[in-house]
Amino acid sequence: MSEPERPAESVSDPPGADSADRAEPASGGSAGCPRPGDGSAPGDGDREPPRRRSVPGSAMFRSLAIRNYRLFAAGQMVSNSGTWMQRVAQDWLVLQLSGGSGVALGLATALQFLPMLLLGLWGGTLVDRLPKRGLLIATQAAMGVLAAGLGVLATLGAAQVWHVYVFALALGLVTVVDNPARQTFVVEMVGDRDLPNAVALNSASFQFGRVAGPAIAGLLIAAIGSGPVFLINAASFLAVLGGLWLMRPGELAVTERDPRTKGQTMQGVRYVLARPDLVLLLVMTIFVQMFGANVQNQIALMTNNVFETGAAAFGTAAAALAVGALAGALVAARRERPRLRIVLSGALAFGVLQGVAAAAPSYGWFVAALVVMGVSFMTFTTSLNATFQLSVEPQMRGRVMSIYMLVFLGVAPIGAPIVGFLADAFGPRASLGVGSAVSVLVVVVVALVLARSLRVRVRLALRRPFVDVTARPARTGGADGTG
Repeated sequence: MSEPERPAESVSDPPGADSADRAEPASGGSAGCPRPGDGSAPGDGDREPPRRRSVPGSAMFRSLAIRNYRLFAAGQMVSNSGTWMQRVAQDWLVLQLSGGSGVALGLATALQFLPMLLLGLWGGTLVDRLPKRGLLIATQAAMGVLAAGLGVLATLGAAQVWHVYVFALALGLVTVVDNPARQTFVVEMVGDRDLPNAVALNSASFQFGRVAGPAIAGLLIAAIGSGPVFLINAASFLAVLGGLWLMRPGELAVTERDPRTKGQTMQGVRYVLARPDLVLLLVMTIFVQMFGANVQNQIALMTNNVFETGAAAFGTAAAALAVGALAGALVAARRERPRLRIVLSGALAFGVLQGVAAAAPSYGWFVAALVVMGVSFMTFTTSLNATFQLSVEPQMRGRVMSIYMLVFLGVAPIGAPIVGFLADAFGPRASLGVGSAVSVLVVVVVALVLARSLRVRVRLALRRPFVDVTARPARTGGADGTG
């Protein structure tokens, strides 16, 4: 059990000597929050730190010094690859069973994400009420059972399209709880101080699976069919469950659970709405994600319609973005704290690079721009995730992160038809260019409003740091020292 927590400071509070100049939080404090003075979100460091062993190498992998997190990360590395394998296998199975219907493919994807849009906030409330490790054991086991069930049907040749729909919807329902539980369980394993590093390593693991999973799935589908791929993914969940089971509960910094009361879900919404800093970051995320999350579609349109290359070139371009994202996650793992200027710089750089990719004179330059786009996008998302977790009261993390995930994942389906319409009406270059302009404009506006709200100075530059966030100097009086 952790020590009693202080009420978390709001990042919208005026900067003071006790917050802006504090190098380390005092004992017994609550989750850290972005400091107005330098735009950082310091870790708590107040809870009993998990026991560590030394890990050779740089600070990039410092969270792996914690036994519980090593077990979790190892399981995630295996499971992420399996999950990406299943995504490819599910799409291929739907196309086979539906005679190549794009509508059927879109419906299966929509059913998988629909529960998050409708029930995501409730999932965060449940996470704040219940032990996160136990929840994850239940959700990961359920996902494994669902993968095995669809795998058996597909392997026996009994699968029909409606079966895939049912399993996709069921998987979406489990994800409603699994997503916020996974996000908020990380801090219980590593503590607030190492949370930014662990979030970045989780992103790196996800991106590794994104690169390896589809490639392996393509080879396996061609060799043995879609059904066994689902079964392989089902088996991959055993790695996660084994890691969770072998953890030492005594080394977890368990967050005090919020007792069940009426209106808890809306309490989370009101909590976020009362924080102008979080609202502004969510607004920025909506616009950046609306165009950024659909960059995969834009890559396909650029490679096919503009550069007139084939499927292999599309695969190379998509892999370039994923490799950049993987590199960006590893770079982010070296940072000790999330900083507000890093969040803004990553989002701004991503928007600018969209414009660079739109104007690329050749396929080679386009691929090069995608690599750097991946780095900047991961810089933005990893810092944003850690900032949200460290700037809220621990008992509210589940609900806040469910709102964050709802925005982060929910705007992609809205943005997809917008991106497609712009590409059809004005061309793929224009689609990327509009996304660039919108992202840059929104980031600049949010930076200016945040500067006013946090009473800090935000300066944009053409060299690092691209966005500099510093405390405004105290106003002094007149010549006589008064006023």
